[in-house]
Amino acid sequence: MNFSLHLITFILRVYFRLTLRLDARGMEKVPAQGPLIIISNHTGQIEVPVLATLLQPRKITGWAKAEAFENPFLRWVFGAWGIIPVHRGEADIKSLKLALRSIEKGLIFGIAPEGTRNYTGKLKRALPGAVTLALHSGATIIPIAHLGGEIYLKNLKKFKRSDFHLRVGEPFTIDTKGVKVSGELRQQIVDEIMVQLALLLPEEYRGEYTEMCKIETQFIKKQNAD
Repeated sequence: MNFSLHLITFILRVYFRLTLRLDARGMEKVPAQGPLIIISNHTGQIEVPVLATLLQPRKITGWAKAEAFENPFLRWVFGAWGIIPVHRGEADIKSLKLALRSIEKGLIFGIAPEGTRNYTGKLKRALPGAVTLALHSGATIIPIAHLGGEIYLKNLKKFKRSDFHLRVGEPFTIDTKGVKVSGELRQQIVDEIMVQLALLLPEEYRGEYTEMCKIETQFIKKQNAD
């Protein structure tokens, strides 16, 4: 771990003690090594640094919008974490190749399939980009859901600590069963991925996936399944 990463981690741990009451369950399910994709809901700014800190000594990387790198502080933090800039609204093949290379090296790649922040805490319909990453890498996927980020900034302005809950699900892979992967199928697969995330949340937070949680998935292969 380089000096910048040490320093950022120390600052974040102190900051979390002051601003959060952290409740993380199931972190032991995250393997100590090997290619891995973590999918998560995205309610604000806090879940990424929390995960990046809790998962150490494993290193987690991911995508961030290219414009964010214009901020000197974020550029420093993202550089220490190995975050990959992505140009939204276009087919950024370079960022996909860099992501796949990171996974091949055994890093954890974190992705929020909703594609943008969800300010209410209720899940939005996911975009299919995560499926491309999963199919090309063949990596194990673990869902990690969180609660509390949606009110974090409000509490921060009132100098109140926030209850922040993390729940880790069971690892799985994607098995297309030889079916040709069309755009429609990609959406179905990402919806099935999101169901694994939704099931970790209270029903009132499942949003677009409330009804889908009642439907049997077709392309999710749990690692403990025969």
